[in-house]
Amino acid sequence: MTVTLHVCITCRAGETPGEGETTPGKRLLGAILEAGVPEGVDVVPVECLSACSQGCSVALSAPGRWSYVYGRLSETNAQDVVTGAAAYAAAPDGLVPWRSRPEIFRKQSLARIPPVAVVPEAAE
Repeated sequence: MTVTLHVCITCRAGETPGEGETTPGKRLLGAILEAGVPEGVDVVPVECLSACSQGCSVALSAPGRWSYVYGRLSETNAQDVVTGAAAYAAAPDGLVPWRSRPEIFRKQSLARIPPVAVVPEAAE
């Protein structure tokens, strides 16, 4: 099953980029792509993850799995994000053992969201 790594490309991380300058969020996206995306992970740029006061942010999600939002990131964290995304993709329920997570995923988690319950449609 493919998991999705959402990367906020509008994150400014407290900076005010000048006209034509790349936002820190777009730099993080570029660094993640350059680091190499693991098999089973789709990287999707998004406009906003509403974690603006927490620096650059990413989110990991997949159907039937716990989802996570991580913040206080920069392009220097790209390899750890890729490593964490690979571990998440390998965990059937999205719960990666604590010690198997990169340090930024242990200390910079902003939210942990339970899997969405699928409610069967009412019989007609």
